[in-house]
Amino acid sequence: MMTDPIGDMLTRIRNAGRVNHAEIRCPSSKLKMAVAGVLSAEGFVGPVRTESDEKKPTLVIDLRYSNSGGPMIDRIQRVSRPGRRVYLGASDVREVRGGLGMTVLSTSKGVMCDRDARAQKVGGEVICEVW
Repeated sequence: MMTDPIGDMLTRIRNAGRVNHAEIRCPSSKLKMAVAGVLSAEGFVGPVRTESDEKKPTLVIDLRYSNSGGPMIDRIQRVSRPGRRVYLGASDVREVRGGLGMTVLSTSKGVMCDRDARAQKVGGEVICEVW
């Protein structure tokens, strides 16, 4: 039984990038789709889509690589986990790596990156950090 599906998705992205896979596949959910959509919108991964099988839909995320061949995601780490939730207020949301990375937040206005959260002056649960 999996207790942290978001952590599992992030680990699949991290591992697939290290071995230069073209895409990853994992079970789909609304929160995973939202997190993958933010990663795609910010340019860390390619297009995101769902494919429906007979039983459950599968989330397919295309990975992106730089011109030198390395993955666009140097590091991706889960911050808030089932055993320890981490929340930030609107004034506490900071840049990651001087703006080279981003924080993905689950806010009352949906899942968004740290830049959008600062612009809309909302805080929320910190899902992950990417750089």
